[in-house]
Amino acid sequence: MNTTDRSTRIERFFERHLFAHRIAVLAIFALVSIALGWQAAQLRPDASLAKMVPTFHPYIANYLKYENELRPLGNVVRIAVETTDGDIYTKHYLETLKKITDEVFYIRGIDRGNLKSLWTPNMDWVEVTEEGFQSGPVIPKDFDGSTASLEQVRTNVMRSGAVGSMVANDFKSAVVLAPLFERDPDTGEKLDYGQLSQQLEELVRTKYEGDRIKVHITGGAKIVGDLIAGAGSIAMFFGITFLMTAALLYAYSRCWRSTLVTLLCCSLAVVWQLGIVQLLGFGLDPYAILVPFLTFAIGVSHAVQNINTMATERWRGLSNLDAAKVTFRALFVAGSIALLCDAVGFSTLLVIRIGAIQELAISASVGVAVIIFTKMFLLPVLMSYAGVSQACLRHQERKAHSRHRAAHALSRFAEPGRAKVAVLAACALLAAGLVIARDLKIGDLDPGAPELRRESRYNQDVAYMTTHYATSADVFVVMVTTPVGECGAYPVAAVVDRFQWEMENVPGVESTLSLFTGMKAMIAATYSGDLKWYAITRDRYISNSVYKALPGVLHNTDCSMLPVLLFLKDHKADTLAGVVAAAEAFAARHNDEHATFVLAAGNSGVEAATNIVVKQSERLMLLLVYGIVSLLVWWEFKSWRIALCIMIPLYITSVLCEALMTLLGLGVKVGTLPVIALGVGIGVDYGIYIYNRLEHFLRQGLSLKDAYFHTLTSTGVAVALTGVTLALGVSTWVFSAIKFHADMGLLLAFMFLWNMVGAIVMIPALAALIVRPQPQPNPSRKEAFA
Repeated sequence: MNTTDRSTRIERFFERHLFAHRIAVLAIFALVSIALGWQAAQLRPDASLAKMVPTFHPYIANYLKYENELRPLGNVVRIAVETTDGDIYTKHYLETLKKITDEVFYIRGIDRGNLKSLWTPNMDWVEVTEEGFQSGPVIPKDFDGSTASLEQVRTNVMRSGAVGSMVANDFKSAVVLAPLFERDPDTGEKLDYGQLSQQLEELVRTKYEGDRIKVHITGGAKIVGDLIAGAGSIAMFFGITFLMTAALLYAYSRCWRSTLVTLLCCSLAVVWQLGIVQLLGFGLDPYAILVPFLTFAIGVSHAVQNINTMATERWRGLSNLDAAKVTFRALFVAGSIALLCDAVGFSTLLVIRIGAIQELAISASVGVAVIIFTKMFLLPVLMSYAGVSQACLRHQERKAHSRHRAAHALSRFAEPGRAKVAVLAACALLAAGLVIARDLKIGDLDPGAPELRRESRYNQDVAYMTTHYATSADVFVVMVTTPVGECGAYPVAAVVDRFQWEMENVPGVESTLSLFTGMKAMIAATYSGDLKWYAITRDRYISNSVYKALPGVLHNTDCSMLPVLLFLKDHKADTLAGVVAAAEAFAARHNDEHATFVLAAGNSGVEAATNIVVKQSERLMLLLVYGIVSLLVWWEFKSWRIALCIMIPLYITSVLCEALMTLLGLGVKVGTLPVIALGVGIGVDYGIYIYNRLEHFLRQGLSLKDAYFHTLTSTGVAVALTGVTLALGVSTWVFSAIKFHADMGLLLAFMFLWNMVGAIVMIPALAALIVRPQPQPNPSRKEAFA
């Protein structure tokens, strides 16, 4: 039995049982929709930093091994409390800082033991006097706000070495440093970043900000919280997309019945997708929250073919039921293969072992799977009852007797001469795209949080921190492991000191800090501040006594690990790549039995690991998506030449998309990496629908040019509308407050439109040059979709 006969038997089987039990089918869909709708109503926002990083990567594994010791250097919120009236040495300011510290202390998820501000006990000063070492809290217990106590605080701040890190260089603000638990130590529940961000806004910024006090909040957790808050506008964008799609469908069909039935089926697909996502234990992640848009847009784009075929068959005189049956037979195999390609394109994202991307892949694949049910089975049954209006039939009549000037012009690309011109133009575009795309970077290309807009409050707060504090918020941590009790030994000190010196000469590294930075200062202090003693020591007794007086954050409890902090000017891709290369090269040369340098922690260390995984996964993902989709296309048409005709335009569009990213200053990162896979998976639909119809007319004995003309007049407008519908579905994202949503919307709209244009222009041209089909009359060929 050949493939065509097998496909026909499958179509006939489903058609016979589907239309023979229409009431039962509708009842089943209604029950499932109610159940999944109830599940969808339980869906809640869910985001965490852990899902945005590759937890399997060695860098992250090294960090997690010492997570407790490094928590003050990891997931931390920095709150800078600024005074606009003088400096921080006023009673009003310090009392306000104390109230804010207390507010933050009681916020759920804060690591209270490591909370740090001028008011906390772990913020102390140390000095050497004739009587030996003396120390105490920066703000003494007997502080009363008097002039004398304020002067004492000023002195203590200078003695603590906190200027530039905890206190601004201009003394107009001070920082509350709040490390976070990823899970609540009491309940074990995951940290709710949305609630945390909301509490910081309500209990800190809104409550205390005024004419004399300004509050600036930064940190990875605040980014996630702002993403969750910004995602709240998605419902509004979905409503706009829904209305635009309804208007577009009605303008195309001139039939409210088919328009409303289509919107109902596509909306049910979204409800099913959200309900299944809830059953799988996922939430509304900021990266996957756009999947319902894609589900709706893909459903509508495929349903356009149903409307087109149903209207054509009704115009030819068939009843509603018979027209629905013909539509089902015509679209079932081609539409299922197209949707399967969509699912494959999404599922290839699973090779990127980053939680947020994998959730997006699963969520999008679920969306495509439910479209197969709502579009392939539910929509034909509903259309068998609803039919199309007389206005739709009159519109179909006008289309049948129009001159089709655009179709005549486009069909000339099937002529060898025009085909060569089109292919040469495509080659020129491809060459230009490849040249520009060579400069595409991996990772962030802007300071601050590129996920948010440059004018966002968060990025304004980052700019304030950068300009008023010496220590950057972008911290790259290298961990140095030693035998137990040996972290302060001279062999370790010597190699770490050399490491710091080499890293301080790497572009992008502003300063470094380690146990031995403090140790050298303490040793010099014991010798009356004489700078000739500002050095590491071979004397074990001196090093042991000094390191015990230094903050515990600079070493772990058993003295087997010490972190080296590299403060970077930013976390741009080039900066991180240079730091990683230099640190790994040093480790390769100097790792021995005394000290081993392992990467990496800190927000920039995590970002570097993410960039590495994205770079390693990008090519594998592209190979998989192109390879598997090509195999599916070959399986549908049984010709590698036809597969090339369909896949080449997709590849050109992918290269042009990368060139566009380069021109727009966008790097390949967690937010933009899925775009190519999504664009290819969905873009192949155009080629499948066009060549399926083209093949039908070729088997009727028409020449390639005439066959393509009839393809355009029958399904070309529907294909064009598919591209426009998909582009509209994602174009509203451009207005999102979340910049990576806007970036994804722009790039996907570009890919959907260019894939559509490429399919309409390039498929006939490539077919004329590669396939060179000859008319092969075959009256037994089944009727394809109109």
